[in-house]
Amino acid sequence: MSAGRLVVARDALPGSAGRGAAVLAGDGLTALAERVRARLQDGLGAPPASSTSAASGRRVDGSVGTVPSDELLAALVGDAVHQEGALLGPSALATAVREVRAVLFGAGPLQRWLDDPLVTDVLVNGPADVWVERAGRLVRTDANLGSVADVRDLAVRLAASGGQRLDDATATVDARLPDGTRLHAVLPPLAGPCTVLSLRVLRRQPFTLDELVDRGTLDPAVAPLLQALVHRRANLLLSGPTGSGKTTLLAALLTAVPPDQRIVVVEEAGELWPDHPHVVHLTTRNANVDGAGAVDLARLVREALRMRPDRLVLGEARGAEIREVLAALNTGHEGGCATLHANTAADVPARLEALAALAGMSRDALAAQAVSAVDAVLHLRRAGPDRAQRRLSEIGVVRRADDGSLAVETAVRCGGGRAVERGPAWDRLAARLDRTAS
Repeated sequence: MSAGRLVVARDALPGSAGRGAAVLAGDGLTALAERVRARLQDGLGAPPASSTSAASGRRVDGSVGTVPSDELLAALVGDAVHQEGALLGPSALATAVREVRAVLFGAGPLQRWLDDPLVTDVLVNGPADVWVERAGRLVRTDANLGSVADVRDLAVRLAASGGQRLDDATATVDARLPDGTRLHAVLPPLAGPCTVLSLRVLRRQPFTLDELVDRGTLDPAVAPLLQALVHRRANLLLSGPTGSGKTTLLAALLTAVPPDQRIVVVEEAGELWPDHPHVVHLTTRNANVDGAGAVDLARLVREALRMRPDRLVLGEARGAEIREVLAALNTGHEGGCATLHANTAADVPARLEALAALAGMSRDALAAQAVSAVDAVLHLRRAGPDRAQRRLSEIGVVRRADDGSLAVETAVRCGGGRAVERGPAWDRLAARLDRTAS
């Protein structure tokens, strides 16, 4: 196919013998997308379709500005195909619009997996080495993204759509795409011969606690206890390894917050979207190309405290911001939540100590703050023979050990095929619930 030429194949229009519907073939989709891009730029005043990176000398596909409606895209697609003397039937037109939208505004050939509600991660190691985690299982796909250069171009375009730069001078990027998908990309030679992409899919429609029971994440007997913790404004710390469902459970807990309360969420990337009428999102900002303008989590926590939050939520505790969060939870900001990476509930104190050290807090200061601030630790893990099931496995209480150090003691054991059991810290958890109810 010559550059810019649409190649179409004929297919019968439903109920219209002798007429044809244009079906894109070969590289026709690329040519069609470029024509639609040019029309949108002419009409919407978007930036040029391509530019050259001074660092790499490669062509960088630009965005086309405001995302158009399906109706406008359908008109532009139909007009472009009509210029080739062909017609698109209703089904073919809808497919073409969806694919053109993915090329211009989405993740191109990866978009079909990002649109799959069961997919949580899309991982690209090479042009024909694409994996997805679907329903908790990591599987290799039959996708072929073309060449190594095509993978790089896709990564650069996605980074640009997230407001980030990706080139030889800035060879790694962590960005949030317009639909909330989290992108991480690494260029060669840091990533070997091909650009590596990792896409974490954001679930905009959160689960309720009852739905998490149906999915096996929560035991039925535990859901009322979690409801009580939320409604009595207990301060909660959710822990677990990567991909264990911490954000999913946190979104469900926040969905259960009474609607007359204001939730302020602080995150590095906007992943928490509870079904609640009053949520304010604050997200960090990286430094610009001059090294200025960065806004970190610690600063955002301080800003959030000035915004009259009923619930202060830290999407993930990663560093020195733990000091501000613990201080807030100790000064009347009840019902706060945060997540934390830890392999077991017993590992939570060591993880907190490591973060507190970044903030200059001593071990004793951390223990004193955490015991007073955190009412319960909810620990999740990946269960089952293939680790595809995400489960709440334990509810713990933070306490001071005999040597004065921080410890997490089990109040409730659950999951793993066993009945829910009360642990040695059950009375302490019940007492805290009574205290928060008063």
